[in-house]
Amino acid sequence: MRYKDISGKEIISINTGERLGVLGQTDLQINTETGKIESFIVSSYKWFGLKKEETESVITWDMIKKIGEDIILIEFDE
Repeated sequence: MRYKDISGKEIISINTGERLGVLGQTDLQINTETGKIESFIVSSYKWFGLKKEETESVITWDMIKKIGEDIILIEFDE
């Protein structure tokens, strides 16, 4: 799977139903030896996405449970 195939999808926690962000507005943690994406770093936003908060959520590949046409479902325990 390529990054462009999943970019723009909403990231939703199946535990809380909370929208964590949109893939594409995230930072990536990449393994420099293999070139594979290890995790996504999702920043929290407030004020309708205009102001970035100081908290971040790290989402690893093993947290991803389902990638759909519009959303990515993850199992995320805060």
